[in-house]
Amino acid sequence: MCRHFAYLGPPVTVASFLLDAPHSMLDQSRDARFQDSGTSNPDGFGVGWYPVDAPGGAGPERYRNAVPIWTDRELPELAARTKATAMLAAVRLASPGAPIEVTGNAPFVAGPWLFSLNGVVHHHFDGVGAELRTRVSPARAAAIEGVTDSELLFALALDRLDAGASPGEALAATITAVTALTTGKLNLLLTDGRRIAATAWSNSLFTDTRAAEGSTVVASEPFDADPSWTRVPDRSLLEVDRRGACAVTAL
Repeated sequence: MCRHFAYLGPPVTVASFLLDAPHSMLDQSRDARFQDSGTSNPDGFGVGWYPVDAPGGAGPERYRNAVPIWTDRELPELAARTKATAMLAAVRLASPGAPIEVTGNAPFVAGPWLFSLNGVVHHHFDGVGAELRTRVSPARAAAIEGVTDSELLFALALDRLDAGASPGEALAATITAVTALTTGKLNLLLTDGRRIAATAWSNSLFTDTRAAEGSTVVASEPFDADPSWTRVPDRSLLEVDRRGACAVTAL
């Protein structure tokens, strides 16, 4: 059912969370602790980041692979040398019926936005996905590369953002659109490198703000045993800004 996280704060290496933390994404890909669909996420991974030295207004960079994260030989060197002030990454356990291919791997990117789904839209391949796609604008539908529920939900959220919604409003509207048709596990994660919006919907979600460091992490499960980690209540929307201010709203 995947594990994901987003980070805002001072420059850190991509490896800090992907590979080096006590319970890093690498560790979570093989031994997830809060996952209710097994403990392994072997169906690929991806990371998107906002480079420290990028010119103003530049979008995020991204690296994805459809192999298990622990088998990727290029990732350790890339992650160790790449620094970012914001990032979003995920390790994947493919939903039933979904192909294991790189187009299915978060993060999905459009303009300044990075997006991930930790969960599943029930009956996506039995008509629900086709119905949801009719609600996506032609321009956003044309940009969809794969067949996953994750990418389709991103397109729905992007339409809301295009219409002027805040990130949190866009995610809340996306969940409303899905739950009008079906059930699911809908932990959505969205960032533009300046703020994070996330939902906890039938899946685990935690946040960790460390004021002394000026950093905030939103993650499926804690990266370490620090007591600053707080679990986000189920059926909630979490919004975080660059200053570390967090707001939690019931959905």
